[in-house]
Amino acid sequence: MTCTEEYKEHIEYTFHAFCKIVIRNASYTAIRTWSRKHKREISLNYLTDEKHYPFGTTDEYFKAPEKYGEYPITICGDTVVLYDDLLAAALSRLPVLEREMVYLSFFKRIPQHEIGRRYGYCRSSTGYHIRKALGRLYEEMEGMKHEE
Repeated sequence: MTCTEEYKEHIEYTFHAFCKIVIRNASYTAIRTWSRKHKREISLNYLTDEKHYPFGTTDEYFKAPEKYGEYPITICGDTVVLYDDLLAAALSRLPVLEREMVYLSFFKRIPQHEIGRRYGYCRSSTGYHIRKALGRLYEEMEGMKHEE
């Protein structure tokens, strides 16, 4: 198969036409993306002038509590002092086994396989019991929070 000069020129023109189409479509996509983004953007001047939102805010999570209450709880023979009344009340409502597993895992930092050995469970069962206890703890705290 021999390539003549006319055929090579035809392929070159076809390739250039293809490249122009690809570049044109890429520019259309870029313009479409930019316009979508531009429609969703809101100027900060608009927010501050129209609705009087302050530029900075204070977060209540990082404020120090006004008063500290000490709530001692005895778990596994150790006395733990908690400073959150909801946590102390919810922890005291848990069954003894779950309370001890949470204590050993989070306060004493004992690995799950050692906690499981102490209570006759495997590591995965111990992890399940701890997760279940944390779920109950969360539900208790949410329930008490909404009661107030």
